Amino acid sequence: MSKVRVLVGTKKGAFVLTSDGARKKWEVSGPHFAGWEIYHVKGSPVDPDRLYASQSSGWFGQVIQRSNDGGKTWEAAGNQFAYDGDVGTHLWYDGTPHPWEFKRVWHLEPSLTDPDTVYAGVEDAAIFRTTDGGQSWHELPGLRGHGGGNYWQPGAGGMGLHTILLDPSNPQRIYIAISAAGAFRTDDGGKTWKPINQGLQSPYVLPDPDAKVGHCVHRIALHGSRPEVLFMQKHWDVMRSDDAGESWYEISGNLPTDFGFPIDVHAHEPDTVYVVPIKSDSEHYPPEGKLRVYRSRTGGNDWEPLSQGLPQQDCYVNVLRDAMAVDSLEDCGVYFGTTGGQVYGSADAGDTWNAIVRDLPAVLSVEVQTLA
Repeated sequence: MSKVRVLVGTKKGAFVLTSDGARKKWEVSGPHFAGWEIYHVKGSPVDPDRLYASQSSGWFGQVIQRSNDGGKTWEAAGNQFAYDGDVGTHLWYDGTPHPWEFKRVWHLEPSLTDPDTVYAGVEDAAIFRTTDGGQSWHELPGLRGHGGGNYWQPGAGGMGLHTILLDPSNPQRIYIAISAAGAFRTDDGGKTWKPINQGLQSPYVLPDPDAKVGHCVHRIALHGSRPEVLFMQKHWDVMRSDDAGESWYEISGNLPTDFGFPIDVHAHEPDTVYVVPIKSDSEHYPPEGKLRVYRSRTGGNDWEPLSQGLPQQDCYVNVLRDAMAVDSLEDCGVYFGTTGGQVYGSADAGDTWNAIVRDLPAVLSVEVQTLA
């Protein structure tokens, strides 16, 4: 029987949750790196036992950890992240120039074909790559150069590159998203990049409706069978693109609020999409205190609330952008973690939910591996 491994990054360590294909009983391992912020943990699709973790501390800085045995043991890999060439400046909150400063790694995206190749999205926003299992990291400087990096400004949580999507049908194509600069695409393996923000509207901060950069994109998702179709949760608005990001249109439809952070796609149904609406950009909790995942089976606009097994009163947690994932079993499993320390899982595509584990530190990221 297949197994499932859920990798959880929290404010105070990493946890590894494992179950068989029934996904009813779970074993919990952790905390690994207790006391450290673990922004992201993700496994290689080529070698599932090769895991990478981003470990961060305001006191001790950034550490990339690597495991070769599915998280049983870990070793520190290379931790030198230096911007390439003339660093230059980006804009600060008040619109003044500000030097680029490396702070932390927000997201790790292992290659689809090589367990030693990994992309890292960092703050201040840039993309790095390793080809030696994390021992050395090198910036792909074309992003800041071709993406208009001198005009980028941080969002409320900092200027982080938080989303990296690798096109499984085209190894030269990568999508990324930055808060609060927008979405970008490369078609030549990272040498050059272009903003892909046409159709996004941010009237409160960008009076120019055709602004190429400056949009606060929270998350992008795609389905591997149809990688030119993208779904976006933005700082207000749920959006869709059918042309690899060249243009976007809104699909918020009947959602109770179109503000939120995560978005994901069913493993076998490319038109089935999941979001977790929260009340507003100042009130980061579910509307009416009811924790509900919303699912669209039509690629957007028509949304249904999924609440069975989730708290429906006095619930004031948030679900962060990297804290939702899906497995690839036949009955697709959906998982998400909350700032209250719960990790919820559904073994039936969201119809019913159970708390896999409770009372963890605030959850920053959730990833899932489906193991043979």
